[in-house]
Amino acid sequence: MAEALPEDGKLITLEIDPHHAEVAGRNIDRAGLSSKVEIRVGKAIDWLAQLVDEKAGPFDMIFIDADKPPYAEYFEWALKLSRPGTLIIADNVIRDGKVLNPNHDDPMVKGAQRFNKALAANKKVTATILQTVGVKEYDGMAIAIVN
Repeated sequence: MAEALPEDGKLITLEIDPHHAEVAGRNIDRAGLSSKVEIRVGKAIDWLAQLVDEKAGPFDMIFIDADKPPYAEYFEWALKLSRPGTLIIADNVIRDGKVLNPNHDDPMVKGAQRFNKALAANKKVTATILQTVGVKEYDGMAIAIVN
């Protein structure tokens, strides 16, 4: 993604695991993209509030792939960091079909269910969910465009 950015473009990624951030940083350096990519380490939910305070947005694209229980909250923060035309993608929103079970007690599933309901009810976006199938399981991603 960073390679496709214009000269003045910037990619901000939020990573909770310091080791993963370190590995990503080395690979970004190796690719010669350090000037375009900023890695912030810590809980995404905390960083999102700071990004809003910093007036870091609006962003052209926001990719949500974090802890699932607060997915609906991530979506609300993404809207605050968006503008009309922003693409918001949220990964892992089908959860092997478990989101269809209203009585499922897994917090990851419940988080995806809450997100899906929030997405469906939100008039600020036009959205769909695409199912994906792989060797391990099936899942899906939500794709939304801010109106």
